[in-house]
Amino acid sequence: MKPHAILSDVPPGSSINAQLSGAYFHDSYIISVPDTTRTALGYFLTALANTPPWIHSLMALRNKIVQFVGLKDLGALGNLSPSKPASTYAPGDRVGIFTLFSNSPNEALLGDRDKHLNVVLSVYKHPLDQAGIQSVSVTTVVHIHNLLGRIYMLPVMPLHRLIAPAVLSRIIAEKIVA
Repeated sequence: MKPHAILSDVPPGSSINAQLSGAYFHDSYIISVPDTTRTALGYFLTALANTPPWIHSLMALRNKIVQFVGLKDLGALGNLSPSKPASTYAPGDRVGIFTLFSNSPNEALLGDRDKHLNVVLSVYKHPLDQAGIQSVSVTTVVHIHNLLGRIYMLPVMPLHRLIAPAVLSRIIAEKIVA
């Protein structure tokens, strides 16, 4: 049976903890992974490359709807260059719908900022536990700036609680991105 992502606490060693103060929304999901050699960003690239089709459909619908209220079209969640290895991404590069803010072997911070809200995402590779099990967490933090940000988050929050663990569960998919 494949492991599934489950709701968890924000990892104490994660850089995203600095973003929690004053957040309108945050959550964190964790999953055990069989491979201990990949970087945090490598795990995330694999998850995005294997995004379930229903999520692509929701993103396309989102992009059509938000154009009427002045929000930007983010494109597809899994919009990646399949030939680009994780080691060549640098801060400022686009990774799917996100911009890479910082990248280390054990944590990648990504996000999107606009006049309505800021989203920061941490992909955190935990130290091996006592049994030698590797885990990866994805934590999302949202800060809103105005009423439109609050309204936008009304449908996004419940959908995010479905989308985040579904995407994270794809981290162990067969189609691996290095």
